[in-house]
Amino acid sequence: MTEETSRKRIQLRWLTLAEIVGVGALVIAGLGFWDSHRERERDERDRVAAVSERRAEAKAQARKLTFVMTGAVADKGETVRLNSVNSEQVIQTQTIWFPAELRSDSVETTGNPRLEAGWIENGLRKHAGKARTGRVPVGVLTVFIEDGQTKTDRAVYQLGYSLHDRTLRADKVELEGLSLARRNVSGDLQAAAGSLWSAR
Repeated sequence: MTEETSRKRIQLRWLTLAEIVGVGALVIAGLGFWDSHRERERDERDRVAAVSERRAEAKAQARKLTFVMTGAVADKGETVRLNSVNSEQVIQTQTIWFPAELRSDSVETTGNPRLEAGWIENGLRKHAGKARTGRVPVGVLTVFIEDGQTKTDRAVYQLGYSLHDRTLRADKVELEGLSLARRNVSGDLQAAAGSLWSAR
């Protein structure tokens, strides 16, 4: 073996060793980058989860603070049964006002929240005009229990109705449902309902 051949082998060995070290450095750098990328992804997922959780909590809290009723038609349109949208809010009593033109006094309910066609049918027959369908504003003061506390809600709802002809008898008033018109109404609820009725 000549001296020149021996030198070439040594150079080749050192060159191969340098490449291995270089590849090893690249692998280590790649693993470090991948690890930091995974950590950033995990941090981002945690941040998104925390934001979602805060939003869900805020939504649940807002829902708790809001009292809104829905109405289910019953008894062939003679009654609308009232329920809170939030099942944790239990309605205790209600005082209900219609526009004075339809009914001058209020109606009180206890433990059976509802609206009845009979409460306003005479007024509607006189004052509904030619309209066979429409909405009557209803002022409602509700006392309800939430989280063991007694709370109140003051709102105006729109009560849907229709008038149906009957042979040899007065028109039949049929209730059709309920929708929220205004929340947190201050002052006279009958006047608030009356102003909406006048502006219809």
